[in-house]
Amino acid sequence: MSLSADQIIISLKKKEYRPVYFLHGNESYFIDQVVQYVETKILTESERSFNQTVLYGKDTDHKTVVDNARRFPMMSSHQVVILKEAQEMKTLKELQGYIEKPLESTILVIAHKHKRFNMNSKLGKALKSKAVILEAKALYDNQLPGWIQSYLKKKKLEISQEAANLIAEYVGTDLAKVVNELDKLVLNLPPGTKISNKEIEANIGISKDYNVFELQRALGQRDILRANRILNYFSANPKRNPLPVVIGSLYGYFSRIYQLHFLKNASEQDQLRALKLHSAYFLRDYKAAIRNFSFPRTEKAISLLREYDLKSKGVDYNSTGKPEGELLKELVWRILH
Repeated sequence: MSLSADQIIISLKKKEYRPVYFLHGNESYFIDQVVQYVETKILTESERSFNQTVLYGKDTDHKTVVDNARRFPMMSSHQVVILKEAQEMKTLKELQGYIEKPLESTILVIAHKHKRFNMNSKLGKALKSKAVILEAKALYDNQLPGWIQSYLKKKKLEISQEAANLIAEYVGTDLAKVVNELDKLVLNLPPGTKISNKEIEANIGISKDYNVFELQRALGQRDILRANRILNYFSANPKRNPLPVVIGSLYGYFSRIYQLHFLKNASEQDQLRALKLHSAYFLRDYKAAIRNFSFPRTEKAISLLREYDLKSKGVDYNSTGKPEGELLKELVWRILH
């Protein structure tokens, strides 16, 4: 049975326990959510002393896991065995025998992080037949703003689409880092607050006026003065605006302009779908940009971004003593001129 992290936790809260849970995939945040709940909520503090065992793949083998899983609980209806970092256990596949005939009074949780397990293997087939499975998939860039809105909604906060995009662009798709930033908003804002760029600047430190979205807009409008003001702010705050992040964002922006040149005659819905945009509000900026960036100019911008991405990583470029901001200013000047 395949379930999401939320579905597993809901069933655990209802005390609908299953003998084996197998958690695997690229997004550690969802795996950690389930493991943390099992580790802290299934048993009482007094029950954990006798009935909870935590093992680590690198330091254990299948025999130790099975020996612990085969024990009966003491003064409790269930015992919990958690195998963390299961991807490090050399004899993981040898758990097949136990998975096929698990002890009903044991809750065995296997956390296989950082990569997807081969579910077509013998162990994988046994797991599909007998275990609750969570495949923790990393979110795509275009899924993250919606996930941010959903997370904050559960915390009784609302966030505008633009503000959610701003957080997603700056923090990236590592959900543990995203949640760390979102929890700053949860701690500092009263329930019911509608979060805009203003609250993000005050609580997270991303400027509502001088951010990568505003730089994109300035470039799309060929507003040289505004672009230079933003670049000066970036130069003064390099830790908040790391060069690889800015170049990556600009590359995504100009890639969409490039795509839009081929979609001029398509319907708005088809354009939104192809560009993976959430609303016509954002599409408007791209439509304005293609008037200022012809197809050849867009191709040139993308080529420059690739060149400067390599330079920012030291390829054919000696950055010693040169601030990142100067490299970014040079890149933007060449895009605009």
